[in-house]
Amino acid sequence: MKFNKNRHSVYKLQYHLVIVTKYRHKCINKEISIRLKEIAYNIFENRWKCKIIKIESEADHLHIAFEALPQIQLSKLVNNFKTVSSRLIRKEFKEYLKPFYWKPYFWSPSYCIVTFGGATIDIIKEYIKNQDKPNK
Repeated sequence: MKFNKNRHSVYKLQYHLVIVTKYRHKCINKEISIRLKEIAYNIFENRWKCKIIKIESEADHLHIAFEALPQIQLSKLVNNFKTVSSRLIRKEFKEYLKPFYWKPYFWSPSYCIVTFGGATIDIIKEYIKNQDKPNK
């Protein structure tokens, strides 16, 4: 596994973000999916300096696997993406979204974010257990 480095740390922070449309409406079509990916790359990579590993959408949700720097506040990143993408999608696909949303909604207020990486919890526990003990 390859680790990232900065001046003060070595890290490998990988996340899987899932966000769903408001009321789980199945309104993400091919055009919206393409536009959401463009917006995601702009926000995650250009604005927040994260690296998108994989991004895919389904009719009612979006998956983004990404790597982040240690100083990134995940809640702010997710909120920024949801706010900006919702505003742009609602503006650009206004007529298409009319049957789905009568108010200015696109994303549900909730989301799921989990970490992932190359080691299982058992490997981490074993590694920690086998570290040198301090001298007495």
